Amino acid sequence: MTEHAPTPKIPASGPAAAPDHAAFAHVARSYYPGIVALFTTVLIISNICATKGVAFFGDTDVAIGSLQVLPILTDGGFFLFPLAYILGDVLSEVYGFAATRRAVLFGFGAVALAALCFWITGLLPPADFYENQAAFDAVLGVVPRILLAGLAGYLVGQLLNSYVLVRIKERTKEKHLWARLIGSTVVGEFADTLIFCAIAAGAIGISTWRDFANYVIVGFLWKTLVEIVVMPLTYRVIAHVKKHEPSYSA
Repeated sequence: MTEHAPTPKIPASGPAAAPDHAAFAHVARSYYPGIVALFTTVLIISNICATKGVAFFGDTDVAIGSLQVLPILTDGGFFLFPLAYILGDVLSEVYGFAATRRAVLFGFGAVALAALCFWITGLLPPADFYENQAAFDAVLGVVPRILLAGLAGYLVGQLLNSYVLVRIKERTKEKHLWARLIGSTVVGEFADTLIFCAIAAGAIGISTWRDFANYVIVGFLWKTLVEIVVMPLTYRVIAHVKKHEPSYSA
């Protein structure tokens, strides 16, 4: 006696896989998306703030040989931008170079998109009642050299920062976190600061070698000092993320 395979049941209507409820994707339990979002936000705000040149002790002129000491020259993004490197350290330490590189490229694209939007908005014809076109252009108008400086410095500096941190970690494992944080910051911040200042200096009004040296040295020392001062907080953040990140394994 021959057995026959059961005849498949055909639904009365609609596709076979159609669910009878609203379907949604699951959001993975990870700190990574939130850190990347904050990382990108800091980059966009910092690049806008960096369009303003800042001088501390502007009425004082102090020099040691050919090095200008006072006034201290920097840009408006000096107080926020170091946070980008702290977040970059967290990403590199917890998620590795490949994940951090994705975050860096995502931030690069976000900053470029913001600049494109500001440029397009500046070209749009202002309404008769809008009296702030000049102010908009002065604050948000795209300055090609500033944009190029920010993107180039950020891309090179952040990738170097992550690469150095991960390479040191491969040798030290979970020990000597301080060495990874400081070593990667010194390399990344120096490359970032030098590239940014070399391209952007003229755009914010720096025209002499003395002022340029001041601009580079102050920027580099400030960012490195911030990394050292907030290191206890960075330690706590990294420890918290490692503890609560389901996929992390020491």
